[in-house]
Amino acid sequence: MDVPKCAPVIVIGGGPVGIRVAQEISRLGSDCIILNAERWLPYNRVKLSTLLAGDAQIGQMMQPLGFPGPGRVLLYSDHSVIDVDRAAHTVTVKSGRRFDYSKLIFCTGSRAHIPPIPGRELPGVFTFRNADDAEKLIARSLRSRSTIVIGGGLLGLEAARGMANRGIETCVVEHGPYLMPRQLDQRAGRLLAERIERLGIKIRTGASVASIYGDQRVEGIALQDGAQIACDTVIVCTGIRANIELAREIALPVGRGIRVDAGMCTQDPDIYAAGECCEFEENVYGLIGPGFEQAVVAAHNIAGEPRAYSGSVPVTKLKVIGVDVFSMGDVEQLDQRSDVRQIRFEDAEKNSYRSIVLRRSKIIGAMAIGDWDEINRVQEAIQSGTTLYPWQIYRFRRSGQVWPQNASASVREWPRATTVCNCTGVTRGQIGDAISAGAATLDDVKRDTGASTVCGSCRVNIEALLGAPAPRQPVAAYKPLFALAAAACVIALLILSAPRIPFSQTISGVGFRELLWIDDFWKQVSGYSLLAFTVLAAGLSLRKRVRALAFGAYDIWRVIHAAIAAGAILTLVVHTGLRLGSNLNLWLMTSFLTAMLSGAAFGALTAAEHRLPTKPTSTGAMRNAVFWLHLIALWPLPLLIAVHVLTVYFY
Repeated sequence: MDVPKCAPVIVIGGGPVGIRVAQEISRLGSDCIILNAERWLPYNRVKLSTLLAGDAQIGQMMQPLGFPGPGRVLLYSDHSVIDVDRAAHTVTVKSGRRFDYSKLIFCTGSRAHIPPIPGRELPGVFTFRNADDAEKLIARSLRSRSTIVIGGGLLGLEAARGMANRGIETCVVEHGPYLMPRQLDQRAGRLLAERIERLGIKIRTGASVASIYGDQRVEGIALQDGAQIACDTVIVCTGIRANIELAREIALPVGRGIRVDAGMCTQDPDIYAAGECCEFEENVYGLIGPGFEQAVVAAHNIAGEPRAYSGSVPVTKLKVIGVDVFSMGDVEQLDQRSDVRQIRFEDAEKNSYRSIVLRRSKIIGAMAIGDWDEINRVQEAIQSGTTLYPWQIYRFRRSGQVWPQNASASVREWPRATTVCNCTGVTRGQIGDAISAGAATLDDVKRDTGASTVCGSCRVNIEALLGAPAPRQPVAAYKPLFALAAAACVIALLILSAPRIPFSQTISGVGFRELLWIDDFWKQVSGYSLLAFTVLAAGLSLRKRVRALAFGAYDIWRVIHAAIAAGAILTLVVHTGLRLGSNLNLWLMTSFLTAMLSGAAFGALTAAEHRLPTKPTSTGAMRNAVFWLHLIALWPLPLLIAVHVLTVYFY
């Protein structure tokens, strides 16, 4: 049968992916109808946990429904689709109304999976997947005294946070050996558990639930080892299953999801699928980021602009009960694999843990507990299969940084595929396209792309793309740091340029000044003082490399390092009388002064960076250059000092 003339594109599903498809179709000039099965207006499912926790109201969860046009978009909520006539190109909703379509796209998402646990039908057993679930749990929280959450994944932990925030004794039971086993390794999972337990939520891992027991209602759970845990509420968060029943009924090929090709098209050329309900190359992605990528591809193909989807790299970046958690790439079952190498960094003082996963020196995965300012670069590196070199691996082992701290590029210089908004998976390229199409404000970008509509942490990067200058904040204690660095620099230049301090021309005129340079005792006092300053400065630099020495604030130790350096170069004046010497001594003075000048320049640039007129990236490049000059000049110093001391005593 012919497609009805002027029939719109119909999107089945009013979740975030369905809304994204409609936005793209509208932008590309086609009319669209969204059939939303839920009684709620489209909302952001990522914010369900904040609703349950009492940190947000239902109105704050609602999706922005601005559509860019020129295509018109109509939304029908509480319109669940019960049938699709592929031959007639119509869909029928539960009220009996029929809609014609030119193209149809399934964005039906997924539902909570409830395993066959005896007692699962008892009153007091809940799931946590949609707004209806959250509404029921909020009502239940008024009567609940103790809640058990079955499942230690993302949804389970967020459900636990919501109930605990309402003053309910809460325990998470996870059958795996640690929390979030699909996203984290054993160490990260246990660190996460420790931090969650500090918030008053009990964690029990390696425990399988045998049954939920109770006479008329939930009274507790029984574990496989025979233990029992009393409770009055059970929340089952044991994974999700794609909503594929309607697709199966109309004879579309399905597996774990609705099977699609690289254009997100099903076996029927007029029917597409995107999001958690679809299966691409045997993969069903349960995250919103891949769903948004699929939505864009499907919309463009529906509009006759061919695009191909090549799969997604799973990314998890969010706050789990107030703890920053990041996971990306191939990180599952690392403890049981021999094909990959894992490099770890842990900072107990900052409660942070980072790990990168390598296969033949290429980075294929990463995870972190706590903040990591390189996350965007790490994501891009994983997506592009970047090779990490030995010095980068060494740097990561000792500092937790893959790249030099000042090597991060401006967000405008990030590759198009780099994710800017981790909550929604929006890339730098998508935001750039929206800006090119007329988005001029943060609200415009939110409306057109969905970026920054969840946690808002990407706002500063979006504003930078919109042209807003990023604020440049001074480092801590920048004033004393700059003063000491400037003093060291002036004294070093004085040694190089000022004439040497003369000796007295007569024996009777010899005083303490001359004794400093001709008397062995005073010569040794100044020489060993200089040596002590040098050793102290070198010892402080070990703080960044030896974890056991990493106590106290780094900014304070940096100022102390600068003070010791200034004291060392002042002592050098006393020891030499501004004489550079010759032969070996000249080499020693050259190495020492180069190290001092480059170190002082590095300190001054660090302290004054926020006031320099140059771009932060230019200042970072200068700092990087003087740092390496400082490092190169320091390498020969121990040998030159040792030879100098030996020759003084030998001769």
